[in-house]
Amino acid sequence: RVPDHKFIRPCNLYLSEDDVDLEALVNDMNSSLESLYSSCSGPQTESTPLLHNGHHTSPELPSSSSLSADLPRTSLRRSQPMHILAVRRLQEEELQLRTSSLPAIPNPFPELCSPASSPVLSPGSLPPGDPTTGKHIVKIFSEDGVGKVVEIPADMMARDLCQLLVYKSHCLDDNSWVLVEHHPLLGLERCLEDHELVVQVQASMNSDGRFLFRKNYAKYEFFRNPLTFFPEHMVAWCQETNHTIPPSQLLQNFLSTNSCPEIQGYLYIKEVGRKSWKKVYMFLRRSGLYCSTKGASKEPRHLQLLADLEDSNIFTVITGKKQHSAPTDFEFCIKPNKSRGEMKELRMLCAEDEQSRTCWMTGFRLFKYGIILYQNYKLPQQRKPLLSPFSAPVRSVSENSLVAMDFSGRIGRVIDNPVEAQCAAMEEGHTWRKRTQRMNVIGSQSPLHHSTLNSVIHIAQLWYYGRITREESHRIIHQQGQVDGLFLVRVSQSNPKAFVLTLCHHKKIKHFQILPCEEDGQVFFSLDDGVTKFTDLIQLVEFYQLNRGVLPCKLKHPCTVVAL
Repeated sequence: RVPDHKFIRPCNLYLSEDDVDLEALVNDMNSSLESLYSSCSGPQTESTPLLHNGHHTSPELPSSSSLSADLPRTSLRRSQPMHILAVRRLQEEELQLRTSSLPAIPNPFPELCSPASSPVLSPGSLPPGDPTTGKHIVKIFSEDGVGKVVEIPADMMARDLCQLLVYKSHCLDDNSWVLVEHHPLLGLERCLEDHELVVQVQASMNSDGRFLFRKNYAKYEFFRNPLTFFPEHMVAWCQETNHTIPPSQLLQNFLSTNSCPEIQGYLYIKEVGRKSWKKVYMFLRRSGLYCSTKGASKEPRHLQLLADLEDSNIFTVITGKKQHSAPTDFEFCIKPNKSRGEMKELRMLCAEDEQSRTCWMTGFRLFKYGIILYQNYKLPQQRKPLLSPFSAPVRSVSENSLVAMDFSGRIGRVIDNPVEAQCAAMEEGHTWRKRTQRMNVIGSQSPLHHSTLNSVIHIAQLWYYGRITREESHRIIHQQGQVDGLFLVRVSQSNPKAFVLTLCHHKKIKHFQILPCEEDGQVFFSLDDGVTKFTDLIQLVEFYQLNRGVLPCKLKHPCTVVAL
């Protein structure tokens, strides 16, 4: 029906074969666009018919008569293409929902991942989760280069990880095991403090960094004997008082926040971008490390800040003085926490001797952590009455647990006199000698000859290192603390039949040759040219753990290397 107010010209109502039925074409377009829109928008959206130009219209379609009436006045526009992204977006949402429900897969090769990235392979390349939750993969290396992968929580401290490794390795837990942050390319390493979080330290390490598990007897030695770590000429507070400071008062001054102690002295510093070193006077305070631009002046206008303690860590340089052309062998380095591992970001320092380097590095730790170090030192002593879940049932062999005994009477007694103890040891050695000679005459039932057994019985001991060089023994002593009584036994390089006892005393490493001597067809070992003889090296070490003899101090701490 055509409205009365519209007038159209008569036209040919008969269509030829070449003409197009416009009404059928529009209906087909609307139906196809409607089905396509309903499939893209999903079941939540209502189906709305679309015109050929992509605009919404009312649900009622126009009649053929009205469409025919409007055709002469409006020109037909071609349909335009639509950008259909809903299907692709729907597929991505379904993929994310499917992959987020899957558990995270631990990476079987965590050493191939960079420390900054997550050590967990997430399906679908999802971003890493929150670092404060969940488990993390950490790889620990022993001294022989063998690594062990451990899964730890994000809040595990270095102390707890060391106790876990001690428990898994079945070694003695004497609170001297440490976790070492090692950078082989830079030639730097430092011992982690007991309260540091392992995951956070790993996140700040470079790609070449790794963790080492080793002994360090000097970790808290400055609490037991502070005067050897802090000489009076390097502590400004001691110079101002002009008298000897008690050790307890010295430590209290370092730990108290109300006091202002200061370590001072000359250090060599490497100039940035050059190979040359410059000797300057430096001051170490709680606020940082300063150097004086005018002699030994302490005036603020002459002090220049070199490093902030809160944002840095102190490392020992292990590559020697040749790599950096250092004036001495006693190098150390201050490395910023946000360092990218470049040499120009490091503060290379060098001391005159080992005692000075130890004083600077120990003062750095005390000024940075303060009372927390003392709490870390006291915590294992407070836990002794309680049975730790990681404690290994191994008896400690130390100076306090070994005493000389006399069992000649009905009741055994402790020998307090060292001369009497040495005579008892010699008499016991003669008794073993007679017993050995009698066994050789009668014939031993053991398949291994007694002399052969004495020459190999020490191989399984922790303090025996076999054929290592003199320089290698120095490196091991340095790594494990350089405390008095730290020792190891190795094969002599000059005499293949002899051995060498390497001992540390007063920060100096000394070597004593153990020579074999033969008497009545039996081979013995002696440190003092045959005055005191021992049938094997185990007997010799146990004797000098009780008696100093010709040594500068008793044997207290064996150098220990554990296999993970």
